[in-house]
Amino acid sequence: MESKVPAEELEHRLSRFRRLMDDADPGWELAAILSKVNLYYFTGTMQDGMLLVPRDKDPCLWVRRSYERAMDESNFSEIRPMRSYRDAAAATGHVPATIHLETEQVPIAVCSRLRRHFSFGDVRALDGEVARARAVKSPFELARIEQSGAVHRRVLEDRVPEVLRQGMTEAELTTEVYSLMIEEGHHGIVRFGMFESEILLGLIGFGESSIYPTYLDSPGGNAGMSPAVPLYGSRRRRLGDGDLVFVDIGCGVAGYHTDKTMTYVFGRELPEEAVAAHERCVAIQDALARLLVPSACPSEIYETVTADLDPAFLENFMGYGSRSVQFLGHGIGLEIAESPVIARGFFDPLEAGMTIALEPKKGITGVGMVGIENTFVVEPGGGRSVTGRHPGLMPIG
Repeated sequence: MESKVPAEELEHRLSRFRRLMDDADPGWELAAILSKVNLYYFTGTMQDGMLLVPRDKDPCLWVRRSYERAMDESNFSEIRPMRSYRDAAAATGHVPATIHLETEQVPIAVCSRLRRHFSFGDVRALDGEVARARAVKSPFELARIEQSGAVHRRVLEDRVPEVLRQGMTEAELTTEVYSLMIEEGHHGIVRFGMFESEILLGLIGFGESSIYPTYLDSPGGNAGMSPAVPLYGSRRRRLGDGDLVFVDIGCGVAGYHTDKTMTYVFGRELPEEAVAAHERCVAIQDALARLLVPSACPSEIYETVTADLDPAFLENFMGYGSRSVQFLGHGIGLEIAESPVIARGFFDPLEAGMTIALEPKKGITGVGMVGIENTFVVEPGGGRSVTGRHPGLMPIG
């Protein structure tokens, strides 16, 4: 079993969350956290349960299933079993008229069941405060992100070139890449900070498949297995001479993720237009990385970098056609697409220890999605990549 999250680490996380809650709503009295990822963040275990955090009393993790596993995995100070929310409500005593919930995660039906037992009136959101607490990574968290980055680099820069072969399908490449990732230490799943977005890897495509529309909030695309499973890769699209190979996948170790995109050129060289666009995307990534310093404003970083991009280059930049995303980078940790976001409207200053994936990309008609992505740690000297520095368009064959 992976080592437990230390008790002092859990205490630090809760203290930071409480300070953020005090700043956002000085009159808050009770927070209830139910989502699996946030339960893991605050307690070190991912069970069917609920964490109650009173403002002025000790928090308690109530577990329906499995209490035994929670006790085995977690260093959290107070863990109790429950058969239903009724047990937790009876032991809690006074419940304020307003409680704070993860309004982006908790279904209305679950909220109704909570209200039946806890008899609160109003609900307020705590999603922003949890996101800000999770955005700054501790040394404990950074160590796992560094491990994930090392796995990511080894697989995409060293091992994928060894398995690319004429005639293989996108689905076959996806299967082999997943096997390599698991072999090197990937924890086996990729979590996104989006509703119902938990997948195995990410987007892998040959040629124009990489600009096919996708429901993921991502510049790249993928035709997928079928309309019912729009992921992984086609069983029919085969790798041929002159294809661009686009691999945009997540990796994780002990719950913590990195994000990386590598591109490969199989056989014949790509058109000069595609190569030039790719090289400019790499230059944009490097310029963004230099600006990832404490106190920098994400919105200002976005405006500074995009102001230098001419209208011709902006066409199909960060997507293809009308499907361009409106960011250049996103936070990453227990999930992909966390805070902060390098985009307009995000003004909270960066802090040392934040981790951000930068992904400037551009769709090229007849070729596919060129560009790059790596995961960086915010440091006083600028962003430091933990996923490697290869510029992409790696020649194969």
